[in-house]
Amino acid sequence: QVRLVESGGGLVQPGGSLRLSCTASGLTFKIHTLDWNRQAPGKQRELVARIDSTGTSTYEESVQGRFTISRDNAWNRVYLQMNNLKPEDTAVYYCSVNRAGRTFWGQGTPVTVSS
Repeated sequence: QVRLVESGGGLVQPGGSLRLSCTASGLTFKIHTLDWNRQAPGKQRELVARIDSTGTSTYEESVQGRFTISRDNAWNRVYLQMNNLKPEDTAVYYCSVNRAGRTFWGQGTPVTVSS
């Protein structure tokens, strides 16, 4: 069974940084594209960043230049480095992976950006 566990969220002031981690199990990690998503209060879940099996990454426009997604295939982990955080980045952040036509989600880690 695929399992994703996120960590690293918390409370940070505007302009600060956080690094989120997601550890995966139950799949051949290195061949899969991994996503970071977020859901702000009262809003739909949105894709924030994606990294494929070659290490190529893409970003949602509002986080481009501030967030960096990376992966460590030796540890089955995907990371999201978030810099220059803004109040509008406040959300629960989830990692996800699609395997055999089904999307698996972690439980999420909350990020609050506030002074």
